[in-house]
Amino acid sequence: MLRQSKEDRTLKQNLMLASSTAFVSGVTNIAGMVAFLAFSANITGHVANLAKHIVQQNFREIIVFAIWLLMFFAGAFLSNFIVRSFEHKSRYKAHSIPIAMETVLLLFVAIYGHNFYRETDLEREVVIGFIIFSMGLQNGLVSTISGGLIKSTHLTGLFTDLGGDISEWLHPRIAKTDVIRNKIYIRLTVLSFYLIGAIAGGILFNMYDFAIFYFIPLILLTILYYDLSPIALYKISRLFGGEKSSSV
Repeated sequence: MLRQSKEDRTLKQNLMLASSTAFVSGVTNIAGMVAFLAFSANITGHVANLAKHIVQQNFREIIVFAIWLLMFFAGAFLSNFIVRSFEHKSRYKAHSIPIAMETVLLLFVAIYGHNFYRETDLEREVVIGFIIFSMGLQNGLVSTISGGLIKSTHLTGLFTDLGGDISEWLHPRIAKTDVIRNKIYIRLTVLSFYLIGAIAGGILFNMYDFAIFYFIPLILLTILYYDLSPIALYKISRLFGGEKSSSV
C-alpha cells in the first residue's frame, strides 16, 4: 500500500489504502467526539465555529479553533514535505514516516486518555490538537501518494467528486472508461469504511472507553507491516537460500 507512487498504483492497492485509512478516520473522529466533544476531522465545521466565535468575540475560543485549523494544516504540510524529502531514497520510508508519526501520536492519546485525563478544558484542547494533527498527517499522505484521488477525512469533497464521477458514468455522451469506474469504486470505499469505522468507534467506545485509542495504532501498524512483510520474507528466503546453496 505504501511502496508505490501515484503512477504505479493499482486499483487493489488504492482500495486497500482507502479502506484502511478511512476506517481509521471514522473511528478516530467519532471517538474524539464522544471522548472530547469535538470532531477531529471535520475541518469545515471548525471553520464555521471559528467564524461564529469571531462574531461573538469569544477570544479564547477564536484562538483554540485557529490553532486546531493550523494543526491540521501543519500535519498535511509536514506529511507532504516528508514524502518529497525521502521519496528519492525510498518510497516506503517516505510514505511510512507520516503513518509512524500518526501511530505514535494516537498511542500517546490512548495512554494519556486512559490513565491521566481529568477532563479539564486545557487537556481537552491539547489532546484534540494532537488528534487533528495526526488526521492532517494521514490525509496529506494518502492524498499525496494517490495523486489526490483518496482523501480519507474529507467527506464534503468526496461527495462532490462522487457526484461528478457518477454523472460522467451515466452521461450518454461520455464513454464509460475504467478510470471513471475505478474512481467511483474508490470513493464509495472511502465513504463505506468511514461510516463503518464511525459506527464501530461509537460502539467500542461505549464498551471500552479510552482503551479504543489503543486499537487505532494497531490498524496503522498493520498498514506499515503489509508492505514490510514481503521484504522481510524475501530477505529470509535469500538468507536461507544462500546458506543452502553455499553448503552444496
